[in-house]
Amino acid sequence: MADQADTLTIPKDIQKLSFEAALAELEDIVRDLEDGRGELEGAIKAFERGTLLKRHCETKLKEAEARIEKIVPGLPGDANSIETVEFE
Repeated sequence: MADQADTLTIPKDIQKLSFEAALAELEDIVRDLEDGRGELEGAIKAFERGTLLKRHCETKLKEAEARIEKIVPGLPGDANSIETVEFE
């Protein structure tokens, strides 16, 4: 589950985004910043939003990993064994 401090600092509009939507927006921001488009103030605001989107994506991935760890059984017949699956 998300850390309460993270949830409080991430705006609700970002919290409502799916992982895929947040990642797509983050990729757009990165592309725009790399292209050097716009003014400095706009770039700073975009960077700030990108940072929040990144944190949101990380939280979503941690939540997904925790769910997978609960459902992927370890050795057959060993109910207490959990196999962790690595993600790239």
